[in-house]
Amino acid sequence: KPKDSRKAAGGTREGPGRERQASAVGTEEPRPKAEGLLEEVLRRENLMEALKRVRSNRGAPGVDGMTVEALTPYLKEHWPRIREELLGETYVPSPIRRVEIPKPDGKGTRLLGIPTVLDRLIQQAILQVLTPVFDPHFSVSSYGFRPGRGCHDAIVAAQAHVEAGYRFVVDMDLEKFFDRVNHDVLMARVARRIGDKRLLRLIRRYLTAGAMVEGIAPAREEGTPQGGPLSPLLSNILLDDLGKEEEMDQWIRRKLRAVLWRQWKRPGTRAKRMIQRGIERVRAWTSGMNGRGPWWNAGASHINAAVPAKWLYQQGLMSLLAEHQRLASLA
Repeated sequence: KPKDSRKAAGGTREGPGRERQASAVGTEEPRPKAEGLLEEVLRRENLMEALKRVRSNRGAPGVDGMTVEALTPYLKEHWPRIREELLGETYVPSPIRRVEIPKPDGKGTRLLGIPTVLDRLIQQAILQVLTPVFDPHFSVSSYGFRPGRGCHDAIVAAQAHVEAGYRFVVDMDLEKFFDRVNHDVLMARVARRIGDKRLLRLIRRYLTAGAMVEGIAPAREEGTPQGGPLSPLLSNILLDDLGKEEEMDQWIRRKLRAVLWRQWKRPGTRAKRMIQRGIERVRAWTSGMNGRGPWWNAGASHINAAVPAKWLYQQGLMSLLAEHQRLASLA
């Protein structure tokens, strides 16, 4: 059993991390969306922190040629106007500057999109507000571009998998991922947790900002440019569903167990049903009387033992993972 398992009322409940991760795929009730975030983005303290980050990251100028050093004097003169434009939804991000850099493995080049330093400031301010909204709900197996997580944490997790007896590694790469992001799909996922329509429209304007090529910057119809502070978070938001997919089977089984728990209704009925399914009498009665809700019990060991995955599949439940693997092998 994992170290963070908790024993309670005749059963072992899954640890908080696993429970949060499983329930993140779907919940019994929709979560409230964050409102009024644009004002939080434009709050002085948030902007000063964003300015500090932009300065420390430095980086090349964008299409307007403005350097990081020139940003502060520019803001002193123009920020009141820029702030009003952002609040009034008339602000238009500048086009990005395209730059090619060699890939680390020496195989080809990678296209970067460099925003102006002003847009980097605004994106950084948005990032600082959105990260606390989204990051706590990302998969526990995700390590890239997240605060407090990195390559060393991923290595530790991989070592734990090896010590647990796993022997196969699957190496996958989404080719040209940043270039092919569907804006509508991405924004739909952002809107799951963000209720501030003004901020959503501002983020979309950053997505559609074109790249300057020979003096022309056509609007971008797909993709999110690598190089902006906001891009890594947006990619994690989109990839989070993929990271929690291989978990969809687990969530469906838990949901079905919760339905059965509701159908059994009374504590006595629940205990009798579990006894019929092979649960020891004392444990069945203790678990049936625990007073916890259906979702909690659906994640506990007593209902998992009474309604195992094998029984659910015998009743006709399809494994999405197994079906995906079957279709992939045929392809």
